[in-house]
Amino acid sequence: MDEESESAYAAYVEQAWAPLVRAAVFLGAMPHEAEDLAQTTLVRCYTGWERVRTAANRDAYVYRMLLNCLRDSRRTRWWKSRADADPEEAAAAGKDVVDAAEAVAMADAVHRALECLSKPNRDVVVLRYFVQLSEQQTAEALGVPAGTVKSRLSRSLAQLAANDHLLSISGELS
Repeated sequence: MDEESESAYAAYVEQAWAPLVRAAVFLGAMPHEAEDLAQTTLVRCYTGWERVRTAANRDAYVYRMLLNCLRDSRRTRWWKSRADADPEEAAAAGKDVVDAAEAVAMADAVHRALECLSKPNRDVVVLRYFVQLSEQQTAEALGVPAGTVKSRLSRSLAQLAANDHLLSISGELS
C-alpha cells in the first residue's frame, strides 16, 4: 500500500472504530467481542482497501463486512460452547464492575427488546437507527431491496413499541 493510501486508511480507521464497535454491540456482541469484530472488519478493510476506498457506498460496504464477521464468529465451535460471563465471577477475579444501575437497566432493556426481533429485523433496526445509515445504505449493506428495509423497519418499530422491556423503562422515565 502506498503512503497516501496508508494515511487515508488510518484516517478512516480513526473515524470508523467507535461506530463499528457500537454497531457490533447492538447486533448482539459483548463489548470485548464487539472490539474484536471491529478490528477484524478493519483488517479486512486494509487487505481490500482499494475496493473499500472505491466502493460506491463505503459505509454500506464496511457494515456488510461487519455483519459477515459477526456471522463468521457465531459459526465457530467456540461461540456455540461458550457460557456467558458471570458478573459475580468478574468481581471475584478483581475486575472492575461499574455500578451505574440506571444506565445498565436502560441498556439491558434495549438489548432485551432487540433480542425479541428476528435477526433480519434486528439488523435493519441497528443499521438504520443505531449506525444511522440511510435506507438505501442499509439495503446495500444487507443485500436486500430498499422496500424490504422499509417493511422490516415498520414491523420492527411496531413490535418494539409494544415491547414490555421498553414499556417498563418508558414508565420510569416519565
